[in-house]
Amino acid sequence: MNLQRFIEAKQDELAALRRCMPEALDEKAFFAAGKRPDFLQALNAPPPSDEPLRVIAEFKRSSPSEGVINDRLAPDDAAQQYAAGGATCMSVLTERRFFGGAPSDLFAAAPAGLPLLRKDFIFDELQVRESFATPASALLLIVALTPDAERLRGLRELAESQGINAVVEIFSEAELETARESGARIIQVNARNLESFRTDRLAGLQLASHRLPAECWIAASAMSAPEHLLDAAQAGYRAALIGTALMRAAHPQTQLRHLLHPHTPPQTTAQP
Repeated sequence: MNLQRFIEAKQDELAALRRCMPEALDEKAFFAAGKRPDFLQALNAPPPSDEPLRVIAEFKRSSPSEGVINDRLAPDDAAQQYAAGGATCMSVLTERRFFGGAPSDLFAAAPAGLPLLRKDFIFDELQVRESFATPASALLLIVALTPDAERLRGLRELAESQGINAVVEIFSEAELETARESGARIIQVNARNLESFRTDRLAGLQLASHRLPAECWIAASAMSAPEHLLDAAQAGYRAALIGTALMRAAHPQTQLRHLLHPHTPPQTTAQP
């Protein structure tokens, strides 16, 4: 199972966190370089009148489904380009084995000023506490990794206790019910099945018909064209998470502008 290998890949990291807890991750180690930007508030603000929705631009060097995407773009450069291109927030892959990331990438991206989403396979309290010592404004919790609603609630509440929003990711209507049982306010619908890696953007759009007014929904995966953003906005999504389409572009800033403003020309893709 793909999900099980992700869980197994985190065991060495968890063991290292257990060895350094609680001293290295106590309150003295919490991020102290300034107030975290409010991730949810940024997404809930109405988008500019000429843009369909808010965009979370993602930094990832590689992925299990794509292989190496772009190992030359640095997180600080990406963050500056995303901010200049119109991104509202930035997602940073901190998973090491499959995505080539690290928590240090969050610190590199922070000076651009975008609220940062720590995207990783987070299912243990220690990983949430580790996030306290980073500039992340939000972290990702995946229902498929933490299918127990009470366990999911505990992780969410722990994150929120330090001003970090929890983005709860689902793939199906059944997972949506679990997310709601956990009290999730930010729902991310991943069009990519984490077991098969297949994407179904239409299913994600249809799932948005279950959105409640108080919930902030994010469309993730298979977002690579201006019409995809328009479709997501019309379905009721507040934001779209865009990763590969930007990371493969020669100039992510220009590519992001094209996605938000189709009258601007698209960029050619970067060479792998």
